[in-house]
Amino acid sequence: MNHAEAYKLRRQPFYQPQGDEVALYAAAYAARLPVMLKGPTGCGKSRFVEYMAWTLGKPLITVACNEDMTAADLVGRYLLDAGGTRWQDGPLTLAARLGAICYLDEIVEARQDTLVVIHPLTDHRRTLPLDKKGELVEAHPDFQLVISYNPGYQSLMKDLKQSTKQRFTAFQFDYPAAGLEAEIVAQEATVDQKIAEKLISVAQAGRRLKGHGLDEGISTRLVVYAAQLINHGVAPAKACQMAMVRPITDDADVIASLDHTIAAVFG
Repeated sequence: MNHAEAYKLRRQPFYQPQGDEVALYAAAYAARLPVMLKGPTGCGKSRFVEYMAWTLGKPLITVACNEDMTAADLVGRYLLDAGGTRWQDGPLTLAARLGAICYLDEIVEARQDTLVVIHPLTDHRRTLPLDKKGELVEAHPDFQLVISYNPGYQSLMKDLKQSTKQRFTAFQFDYPAAGLEAEIVAQEATVDQKIAEKLISVAQAGRRLKGHGLDEGISTRLVVYAAQLINHGVAPAKACQMAMVRPITDDADVIASLDHTIAAVFG
């Protein structure tokens, strides 16, 4: 197995298309255009990237961005070992060399000075300067850069600069329509469709509270967690409280309101 093969997904991730996003992403990849995915937490952005990497048969290297991430964490650094120093590629450099899809998840969490390093990879140059090594990496023809973030949650202080945004094509994701989301939950958690539909009704009640006591709505991911708990013998009301309510708020009034909804839905 070569190095690139090691980063290919071995089995198909489950993803239920909401529209024409699969065909549109395939076109963006064919043109090797960088892609930006915007949408709320837990709505399927990362799963979509995994699905597209599998569909296209391309290796995928994912980076979970954080506020402590430096440019060196992305591009690489010299390390000390018994023989002296050796260079170790970071995930971005590795992806550029191998021709992988590099997915920078929640990119706005990274420091602004770190993000500058991606700019040469997102225009006609398709290069990555390794200043400390004195090397200019030319991206493999199959390389593509994908980033994601949640514009509804991030503060203005953490928004992407226009100089970065305008280097990407973009998809706007949201939670699926109720019927489709219930199908996703039923498939993902192997739970009865009627149970999935009830879970979605609770999630939608929580989402209506966004901006009225909740910073974020109840994600599809949390609904799947609740369904998995039900599959393991947890009572539906308890599963909802544990997976869908308690993780997202400490506000007693919001908790009481959602618990009342759960009681009404599941009797």
